[in-house]
Amino acid sequence: MEKEFFDRIQLNPIVAAVSNVKKLDEAIESPCEIIFLLTGDIFNLEDIIKKVKENGKNIYVHIDLVDGFSKNLTTLKYISKKTDADGIITTKSSFIRPAKEMGLFTIQRLFMLDSLSLDSGIESIKVTRPNAVEIMPGIMPKITEKIYNETSIPIITGGLIMDKDDVIQNLKSGAVGISTTKKEIWYL
Repeated sequence: MEKEFFDRIQLNPIVAAVSNVKKLDEAIESPCEIIFLLTGDIFNLEDIIKKVKENGKNIYVHIDLVDGFSKNLTTLKYISKKTDADGIITTKSSFIRPAKEMGLFTIQRLFMLDSLSLDSGIESIKVTRPNAVEIMPGIMPKITEKIYNETSIPIITGGLIMDKDDVIQNLKSGAVGISTTKKEIWYL
């Protein structure tokens, strides 16, 4: 699970983030090896995951954004036992440890708003030890470098990635991957 994520991110560090189910086919057809699902509901989730997996891609479900699920451990159990998802993305640090125990790859999403959110984010990462961290917005290379240096957890950056230069700067700062909903960046 962990090895496969990092093998795929080395093949292509761009992650197709899908926030609208209508864009799923475009993400599947893109050269991206990994899809972050930022949409869906209890009625279409299994079909979306199955379609992505049948097309040879890995899929990570942002469980905070799937409609119809209560945000508790039952959601994690469902994802783990009833779907073929490769892992989860969440802002809820309390979900990281149980999800890992269920065999799911975990990505903790952090929003960097100020120095307080930076400090509390670093402390949270040190306690929960997710498999990877997604930092938003992804246009702060110094912050990416600081978080990695203090936690040694692989970093994915996302949000406000506008062009090739943003991608290059993030990779230079130590990010292993860049997630984006911008189709044109999927093809860099």
